[in-house]
Amino acid sequence: MAVADPTVPLPLGGLLAGGRPLEIEIGCGNGRFLVARAQKQPGTLFLGIERMLSRVRKLDKKACRLGLDNIRVLRLEAFYTLYYLLPPHRARAVYVFFPDPWPKRHHHTRRLFSPLFLDALWARLETGGAIQIATDHQEYFADTLKSFVSDPRFREMPAMERDASEQTDCEMLFRRQSLPIWQCAFEALPHSEKPLPPLCIAESDEPRERP
Repeated sequence: MAVADPTVPLPLGGLLAGGRPLEIEIGCGNGRFLVARAQKQPGTLFLGIERMLSRVRKLDKKACRLGLDNIRVLRLEAFYTLYYLLPPHRARAVYVFFPDPWPKRHHHTRRLFSPLFLDALWARLETGGAIQIATDHQEYFADTLKSFVSDPRFREMPAMERDASEQTDCEMLFRRQSLPIWQCAFEALPHSEKPLPPLCIAESDEPRERP
């Protein structure tokens, strides 16, 4: 999927024609989970968002080799994509498996599940749509769970069961080492709309010219 203008919502109308369900994986890596789901649900459109070009190319090549025309992959920053580029209340599911937990205290502001991310997530999920989360980091899981439980736009639901084919590369590594995995899921509830304010970039994060 090519993006001509990163300030204009993605042209998904043709892809989603006829009410085709949309499911999104944030940080899809090499696409192991996405490919498994796409093979099982040919009538669903799967969108993978990934920043690393090598992984994007690998997933694209895999999908083409398997003839999976229901996978699209986008090389962009996930938060920005949800905030600006996706249609409102259209995603049936969003998957976030083993995101970077940013374990150091002074890096916690970089974590994905910020209040603004929850705003954007709810704005993209259809009513009854689900966010599925898995992590190997217990403290990160506890903080994420707390954020969702305290938000009236979401209600906890059972986490999905994933067979071996749907486990990510990271997850398989953790399971081989008998490390614990924490999972949770939340569904989007009806709620009053809240316009997303323009994103502001902190001065410290702005590009700087080299001396």
